[in-house]
Amino acid sequence: MYRSIILISILTLACVSRNRSQPSDHSSDEKVNIQDYAVMMGNTVLEKYPDLWSMDKYHSPHWAYTYGVVCSAMLDLWKYTDDQKYYNYAKAYIDSLVDENGQIKTYKKKDYNLDKINSGKLLFTFYEITGDQRYKTAMDTLWQQLREQPRTEIGGFWHKKIYPHQMWLDGLYMAGPFYCRYAVLFNKKESIDEVVRWFINTEKVTRDPETGLLYHGWDESRAQKWADPETGRSQNFWGRGMGWYAMALVDLLDYLPQDHPGYYEITGIISRLAEAVVRYQDDGTGVWYQVVDQGGREGNFLEGSVSAMFSYFLLKAVNKGYLDREIYFRPSEKAFRGMITNLVKIKEDGSLNITPVCAVAGLGGDPYRDGSYDYYIHEMQRDNDPKAVGPFIMAAIQFDKLTR
Repeated sequence: MYRSIILISILTLACVSRNRSQPSDHSSDEKVNIQDYAVMMGNTVLEKYPDLWSMDKYHSPHWAYTYGVVCSAMLDLWKYTDDQKYYNYAKAYIDSLVDENGQIKTYKKKDYNLDKINSGKLLFTFYEITGDQRYKTAMDTLWQQLREQPRTEIGGFWHKKIYPHQMWLDGLYMAGPFYCRYAVLFNKKESIDEVVRWFINTEKVTRDPETGLLYHGWDESRAQKWADPETGRSQNFWGRGMGWYAMALVDLLDYLPQDHPGYYEITGIISRLAEAVVRYQDDGTGVWYQVVDQGGREGNFLEGSVSAMFSYFLLKAVNKGYLDREIYFRPSEKAFRGMITNLVKIKEDGSLNITPVCAVAGLGGDPYRDGSYDYYIHEMQRDNDPKAVGPFIMAAIQFDKLTR
């Protein structure tokens, strides 16, 4: 499926001088077979971060959503290439945290934090393959959190217990596909209905009718300083927030039964969101800005994670038939090629580097994050943040499927 990557060739390519206007060490995908980028990034992770937690802020095994994003990509890469090393890498992370009794180290259910669900997606694969009951026990623990998770009155989960009455776009990726997959697997029909309502209601309260874009967060109580007193919405269209929701939509349909009444409502959301996403795709580069609708504004920048996430969303939606191939083939292909040209470097050692990536962004908290334009453009940036690396691998696999 993939041709092997020869390190000597990559090192040679890294020496190719780059166009000064582009932040990559290669001028185009003509120098490297673009179908090989998934493997190249997967191998970069394995070689640079043999202990996965060293990729992010923790220095010992920790149950965190960022590692779940990377490991989900590794499992996708394992399934696509049949190379066991990617499976082993993801499993080693899980096994460092799920003990012999199925208890999850560093996890605290009482926090009711949707971010803590994301790594649980990996447990399905390991339980199905090994039959090891401890993975099922860990899945049950996360499921129980969601059953008890505080909810908004309109239908949807609070993002965290410390963020009452708030739904953030991020949360639907963290917990939505897990909740649906568990409910289908264990015949929890009422929960399938609930997760569909959550997705539908989130679009209703966050979607801007003029642009079609989605605001980062919504406060049902209107109590937060970042919330519009009339709509409850935050102020801006943060790229990665929308990216999480976009990926969640196409991943949800991997598990939502096609005969469910909400199935075509979800595909309708995909169509509306894709139209908006492509409208704000940067013409020159094919990628997206940190604040999606303000590309020409001072301080804004082309950002790696949103570009990877939107690439994955569009490519997968085309591959799965949720979007019209004739309409969306070109923008989805342009998106991934734009990442390669503008946001990905091949370093001297042959590894890949995605830059720049917003390290973190949120709403509220202490110090208070007000969701303003100035806030989003001044958050810290970092290279090869897992929130870009994982979606990039996923997008690269979808690109390969689209173009081979």
